[in-house]
Amino acid sequence: MTVGTSRAPRSFGDFIARSAASGRLVVQPRMGIGDPAGMRTGLRAVRQAGVCAVGTITLDSFTRVGDHAAVHTALAAGDALNGYPIVAYPPEFTHEVLNGLHDDTFPVQVRHGSARPQDIFAALGACGLHATEGGPLSYCLPYSRVPVQEAVRCWAESCRLLAELRETGVRPHLESFGGCMMGQLCPPSLLVAISVLEGMFFRQHGVESVSLSYAQQTHPEQDAEAVRALRRLCARFLAGADWHVVLYAYMGVYPRTVGGATELLAQAARLAVRAGAERLIVKTAAEAHRIPTVEENVTALRVASAAADDERSAVRSDTPDTGILAEATAVVDAVLNLDADLGTALVRAVERGYLDVPYCLHPDNAGRTRATVDATGRLRWSRTGALPLGSRVETVDRREADAAQLLRSLSYVERTFDRAALERSVSADGAMLDAG
Repeated sequence: MTVGTSRAPRSFGDFIARSAASGRLVVQPRMGIGDPAGMRTGLRAVRQAGVCAVGTITLDSFTRVGDHAAVHTALAAGDALNGYPIVAYPPEFTHEVLNGLHDDTFPVQVRHGSARPQDIFAALGACGLHATEGGPLSYCLPYSRVPVQEAVRCWAESCRLLAELRETGVRPHLESFGGCMMGQLCPPSLLVAISVLEGMFFRQHGVESVSLSYAQQTHPEQDAEAVRALRRLCARFLAGADWHVVLYAYMGVYPRTVGGATELLAQAARLAVRAGAERLIVKTAAEAHRIPTVEENVTALRVASAAADDERSAVRSDTPDTGILAEATAVVDAVLNLDADLGTALVRAVERGYLDVPYCLHPDNAGRTRATVDATGRLRWSRTGALPLGSRVETVDRREADAAQLLRSLSYVERTFDRAALERSVSADGAMLDAG
């Protein structure tokens, strides 16, 4: 691959800020491709998609868990990997992937999923990259069995590695995955609280440019309230830092129809604009069936960008306050009162059940909280365990052993959007018959 050269970007956060100032939502795929040529092709397609986008290099599952020997074995055997093995490849491979693409108009973020990411952080820095994501809780509790105390230590070390990149003239950026815990059935207030706490953890360990995440859930008004609550807490707890909010298109059971999946993504883009998120991680219409192609990723980026542009001209209405900000604030304050060192406070909070993620099977997670989707489509607490919420929450009365209710909650979004897509199709067919 022989290409021209261009100046690598100095700041991921600055690109997001410039885009937001010009009224554009930044859209981003989850794309990860194992071979360098394919990864370069994917990044080029995103850059040339005609939308305001950033690129993604998502790592393979072996690299995520630190099994680099397995990566080398797979590469030697010619086996396909489900992501890009940035640690196994020499830095010059990745430099060549990025050459002529990665610049001030197209920053690239590394996404991984590791509870012990030191090798990953060292490798991305060596490759000229300085934006990544995760967190000591958000990449530990859902994806690993690593003790929380160990994950906190590893992430503190990784933050310092990333912060050291400032000496090369860049402003490193780190995104909390805390607003995406388990992908679904975690009520908004806990998602907001964990994301804020991880952002504060990053800053305490030297990373001044951060983003805080929230994953689209089951009810658009509830989600808008949550994103606005997240922004309020960022303004309070991250004052003086370079921060922005990133929204994830729904991460649970995805609609199986193209129409349902497309509308769910469009709703995520509209939510991002309406609630003030600056960046959106998209999903494609193929999510329910298989890993999407590069072309399907590009289509999703264009769908989301168009929906965001349409939403900017829509009439806005206030979102009712159902207590998400108050709940999230109570959790954050309670955790901060445990210790001045955020890492120690996070460990103690998990031990005491102050941070207890519903349906999370990690050995350190207390496992005493539960949630459900109520009759209106809102995600509600059915059991709060030891969460420091006091009398702020009125729980929904559900039988804990009701597996059918859990399955209905898990499939609520899929059923809702697929049913609506079917109804639109039937209506369109009827209109065509009437016209004929």
